[in-house]
Amino acid sequence: MSFAGYNFQQLSFEQGPIRPPSEAKSLLIRVTRNCPWNKCLFCRTYKGTTFSLRSVEEVKQDIETIKKIYDEIKSISWKMGLKGEVTEEVIYYLYSHPEQYSSSFFSVAMWLYYGEGSVFLQDGNNLMVKTADLIEILNFLKATFPEITRITSYARAKTIAKRKTVEELKALREAGLSRIHIGLESGSNKVLEFIRKGVSAEEQIEAGQKVKEAGISLSEYVIPGLGGKALTEEHARETARVLNQINPDFIRLRTLRVVSGAGLDEKVAAGEFEPMGDEEIVQEIRLMIENLEGIDSYLVSDHILNLLEEVEGKFPQDKAKMIAVIDRFLALPFKEKCNFRLGRRANIYHTLDDLSQSHLYQQVDKALKQIMASGEKGLEEAINQLAQQFV
Repeated sequence: MSFAGYNFQQLSFEQGPIRPPSEAKSLLIRVTRNCPWNKCLFCRTYKGTTFSLRSVEEVKQDIETIKKIYDEIKSISWKMGLKGEVTEEVIYYLYSHPEQYSSSFFSVAMWLYYGEGSVFLQDGNNLMVKTADLIEILNFLKATFPEITRITSYARAKTIAKRKTVEELKALREAGLSRIHIGLESGSNKVLEFIRKGVSAEEQIEAGQKVKEAGISLSEYVIPGLGGKALTEEHARETARVLNQINPDFIRLRTLRVVSGAGLDEKVAAGEFEPMGDEEIVQEIRLMIENLEGIDSYLVSDHILNLLEEVEGKFPQDKAKMIAVIDRFLALPFKEKCNFRLGRRANIYHTLDDLSQSHLYQQVDKALKQIMASGEKGLEEAINQLAQQFV
């Protein structure tokens, strides 16, 4: 089947580099470019770039382009006899004709395939946009796509604490902004200062409480291991203290990996930061969970960098279950811990129960024996190399 005669390569819209894992099925629309702070020692995503606001008209033009792409994809579906439904057959057709369709077609097609309900606004801090302008964008987006059920965005706590009132946040919610993702990273002022986060624990609390008061769903991101060996206990306890005061809808774990070019790697080289091992980080997560009290947040470990993906649940009812998963790992014999760590970093294991699948275990064990022939240091190097591909 071919619909030759048309070329839609010029029909495209701008997208940024990242989105939260939970927004994998969302349509990505870029409202700002890059990060206005861009000094955090653990993050290299926007290094070497400059923050800028896109104009309301620019964003509206992108939304109009998305609608044209949307209509064309629906038309293709009808011509295929699929009555407008975007199926794998439609996706395959688009991917089979890259000379005819821009990459933007693939983005919209996957959004339609997954249900077209959610939109994520990029980049790192869209609350820098004037409230009236952001409301205009939200209204236009919903008018263009009435079927949208959820619109989400990254935001910086400092911006919310200092530049947005609860009334403004409520107005954004009424215009359609349903969730804000904030990088808490740590509740320790010592850690926040060391990593150059540019925000205090108190400002994190203020921002989180404002978002909650406005009725917007809140995801707070925590980085286990961010305090290094020197501040691990403070990092765990203070992060729990801050989260207890915010009571976010979601707590999302993103285990630290020191990457080159972000700045923290230089601290490691200078002996000013000592990274933690997998087992130490798991113990730190346990301590944080132990100290989470009086909240009804849902904790998620939805990232490959987290060793124990199954540490997930709602407080308070699932707290004991999450701690039990951690204790189960900590109680494993040394060889089993090594096997699981390697298998997890190779994306072979997802839960501790996977250790009981003999074909998987033997596959990992074979590799483990080869690696351990050079000693435990060889295992750590192999695990670090595997983990870096997911940063």
